[in-house]
Amino acid sequence: MGNIIGDVDWIEKNEMMDDLLNLEDSLMIHSMDQGFEAEVMKISSAAESFVLKVWCKSSKPDISFQFRLLNVLSERGLSVSKPVGWGINPNADKVLLTTFDGTPIHKVNKQKMTDIARLLTKIHQIHVEEIGNIHLPKYDFIDYFFAQAKEHQDLYDVLVPLVKMAQIKQERLIHGDFHLGNLLEEKKRYTVIDWTNGQLGDPRYDFAWSLILKKIYISERYAEVFCSAYLSENAIQQEELEVFEALACLRWILLYRNGSTPKGPNTIERINSLITSNLFLKESDFRIG
Repeated sequence: MGNIIGDVDWIEKNEMMDDLLNLEDSLMIHSMDQGFEAEVMKISSAAESFVLKVWCKSSKPDISFQFRLLNVLSERGLSVSKPVGWGINPNADKVLLTTFDGTPIHKVNKQKMTDIARLLTKIHQIHVEEIGNIHLPKYDFIDYFFAQAKEHQDLYDVLVPLVKMAQIKQERLIHGDFHLGNLLEEKKRYTVIDWTNGQLGDPRYDFAWSLILKKIYISERYAEVFCSAYLSENAIQQEELEVFEALACLRWILLYRNGSTPKGPNTIERINSLITSNLFLKESDFRIG
């Protein structure tokens, strides 16, 4: 495997990296659950642990931006992993090393869902000016979140009017993929990871996407706890939320058609229920057989 830390050309790093490089021979390396975009491994010294993410797959995000964004957010007290360094390995893959902040959330309860909603609120309430000189990217909403939607004419014909109705406001920092797989817990502290989709966007969509994923993969009951806790601090009207939930459902359907969604025993039943109960989708033919 070589010197997994020492062989990297570190473009940006902090003092923690220098300490790790001196401990190269004694580091323990453990594989972790792999994501869709990158390989992930845990690197441990006698004192602490870190996570190394290697983008060796098709996705090639801006790792420099992630490193700087994590620096700024952690300095402002937001619960994110602290970046240690980013660079390029001998295979020309970009890598990012961060602190290890716990394990994925496997069990939920009302308090957890409330705490998670408050964490999302903290992200959305950050003023862009607080991020300093980091340039948050702003993308075309449909091109970014609904790539290849034009290849599905039935979906695209519903998507475009909904986007116009939503009046997307790309004015705030959003995470872009706020679900349980991107949250870690350690002694009742929750950390938001994977800022690949961090950008200047619309918090209403960020929230709706997170909410729909909870309705599909957790339960309606806990999703409603999450929803109530978030809406207690963020004013979104019911019809307005219905539009964004419809958009989130359409994105899930698009990902499903492209084979990019995990499926459990009740997944199809739940997404069909969401489609038929949504004001803007119930007359459509999007039900999945």
